[in-house]
Amino acid sequence: MKNRTDQSKRWKFKKVLVSGGAGFLGSHLCERLLMEGSSVICVDNFLTGSPDNIAHLFGHPRFQFIKHDVTQDLFIRGSVDAVLHFASPASPFDYAHLPIQTLKVGAMGTHKMLGLARAKTATFLLASTSEIYGDPDVHPQPESYWGNVNPVGPRGVYDEAKRFGEAMAMAYHRVHGIPVRIVRIFNTYGPRMRAQDGRAIPNFITQALRSKSITVFGDGAQTRSFCYIDDLIEGLVRFLSSSHNGPMNIGNPSEMTVKQLARLILRLSRSKSTLVFKPLPVDDPRVRQPDITLARKVLGWEPRVTPQEGLLRTILWFQADLASRKVL
Repeated sequence: MKNRTDQSKRWKFKKVLVSGGAGFLGSHLCERLLMEGSSVICVDNFLTGSPDNIAHLFGHPRFQFIKHDVTQDLFIRGSVDAVLHFASPASPFDYAHLPIQTLKVGAMGTHKMLGLARAKTATFLLASTSEIYGDPDVHPQPESYWGNVNPVGPRGVYDEAKRFGEAMAMAYHRVHGIPVRIVRIFNTYGPRMRAQDGRAIPNFITQALRSKSITVFGDGAQTRSFCYIDDLIEGLVRFLSSSHNGPMNIGNPSEMTVKQLARLILRLSRSKSTLVFKPLPVDDPRVRQPDITLARKVLGWEPRVTPQEGLLRTILWFQADLASRKVL
């Protein structure tokens, strides 16, 4: 899906800043914003992002890259129409190894980016997460659900950083009148994920392609809902163009067990790997499924890419990427 959104005719964001723009989500977002006609300022310090993700954008006349830690003040010359805050470690592996950085970018980084949006009279979009629902007692999860989060558990650094970011965004909206968009992103996958990301899909795919055992945590009965990257980006662009503050769930409500996911990847990759089971990590959610009623109503959006189609695209990308790195 590389077509411009139906709302392109009234696209008003001439210059957009994307923090974490060299990450998996951020790089796809930068690419799409350029297609919409925006000038894009990509800000990243490569803590978990990669120059490879945006290498194809260098040389584009409307693309600018700034290497910067967004927990520090950032000066941008001229006008900015929107600030999209995507900077953060985002996988359990990352925030387990970078807990303080995760908290700082969620708190201090959000504060700095909101300050920039206020100074530029810009719309502010916060990339929040389904993790704010924790291990949910309500299923599927609507935006009205407050969550079930362990603030002192190992996942708490990410959960609470994002919950704080949402509170900060709404405080700036109420006190300073900043237009905000809070999006709660559910599990997303696709090209440019890191092989060592630590999340289920890149783990399963790389293990399958290398003919290694597929590591499933717990009994594999826990569920997830996976959204292909193109569908997610379409939802984000429509949300940015709307007048709704959020929070708004963006994700694929098609739910499957982790064991079903592993077996589907084995089939699509034609791998002869077998499943092995290891203990479930602390506070790992039992279920995760978005209620996207609000996104359907306000944005006219819902995911279109099937799991089979999206996973096959992702497997082919990983296959080419691993071969280019001479890992296979």
